[in-house]
Amino acid sequence: MEQLGIGIGWRPEIAAAVEELPGVDWVEVVAENLCPGHLPESLRRLRRRGVTVIPHGVSLGIGGAERPDTGRLAALAERALLLESPLVTEHIAFVRAGGPLTASPPLEAGHLLPVPRTRDALRVLCENVRVAQDSLPVPLALENIAALISWPGEELTEGQFLAELVERTGVRLLIDVANLHTNHVNRGEDPAAALDELPVEAIAYVHVAGGMEKDGVWHDTHAHPVTRPVLDVLAELRARVDPPGVLLERDDAFPPAAELAGELTAIRATLSGRHPLPRPVSAPVARAAAPAAAPAVDPARQRLALAETALLSSLVAGTPAPDGFDNRRLGVQSRSLAAKRADVVAKVAPELPELLGAEYRRAFLAYARSRPMSGGYRRDALDFVQQLLDTGRPADAAVRRALRRWWQERAAPHPPTRTARLARAARRTLVRGTRRGVGTT
Repeated sequence: MEQLGIGIGWRPEIAAAVEELPGVDWVEVVAENLCPGHLPESLRRLRRRGVTVIPHGVSLGIGGAERPDTGRLAALAERALLLESPLVTEHIAFVRAGGPLTASPPLEAGHLLPVPRTRDALRVLCENVRVAQDSLPVPLALENIAALISWPGEELTEGQFLAELVERTGVRLLIDVANLHTNHVNRGEDPAAALDELPVEAIAYVHVAGGMEKDGVWHDTHAHPVTRPVLDVLAELRARVDPPGVLLERDDAFPPAAELAGELTAIRATLSGRHPLPRPVSAPVARAAAPAAAPAVDPARQRLALAETALLSSLVAGTPAPDGFDNRRLGVQSRSLAAKRADVVAKVAPELPELLGAEYRRAFLAYARSRPMSGGYRRDALDFVQQLLDTGRPADAAVRRALRRWWQERAAPHPPTRTARLARAARRTLVRGTRRGVGTT
């Protein structure tokens, strides 16, 4: 397995810092944020220096009941070839549900949700992984995710679930030690026990990230410093295997370059084995025989589809919670998903918080409570503005006119011309000045 070394997640906000940080051997980039025809110059410079770049997908939903979307797989393959990457990575999660298997409207979570650790879910996941592997030009590695909620009636531990997945498919693993810590706090799962059951020889690389605890729930924010307990889990993993690569993730509230360098130094110190833990003797993991070929209509897929749709509908559409879930945790997860939507829409459509000011977040969260996402974040932004306009909001007529122009320009079949974009920018400046009480002549 390729030795990657120490890496950091490349983000546009810290592109310059990443280029200057000492001892960065490789970077990871969110695959969906790359436009193949317009690769950022910072990534071009890193590649010319020999820095490996790995695309990390977030929207495939390989743990969903439907087979992986061919368009999303083709996009991942395109980015792997563009970057000459040794592998691509994704998450063991579902991100959408509903649709033909349940004869219900499609729903999107806008975030990663855990799959149930059941035999049905494992069987479907293995089939989906094989489809993905056949479509990609390089090996695939899958990441364990952080979770706020637990599925009732699970049949396997996390370690057993991942071990069987590897045995049946040969897929590699991306182990996020911060997510193991998150699941320790939120679900009472022992990270050391999970590591004991893992096939550590399948690890392609490791993620390290920060988070925060609030009201007894750990939030995997990627916007806070890496904590000591997360580094302790990294030390536990290092006691079992020398991972081919370790990467620091940061997605928001970016600190100065010196703080990022300090976190990378802490990771290196943890990996150095200065305080090695005793190497445990791993217990053998029970291996299930490979399942027989699935029938034309797969009951396992249908059962998984119904379960995931019921859960997602309760989280984003306010339908009754499925039996066996913790209602308080479902509430935390639901609010987290809505907040995530608001944050991402603000990034993909930065004009909206500019125009609406302090009212943006309150208005968007009210919209999210009544309108599940079903077409991606850009569609979500358009639907949000349309709902505002349909209900005669906001009260400021100038802002309403600006929002209507914004919506019309983006809802048209063709993007606006350069002249239209310049005129729109001038109008936004005028509206902002009016809202701040600045006079014009």
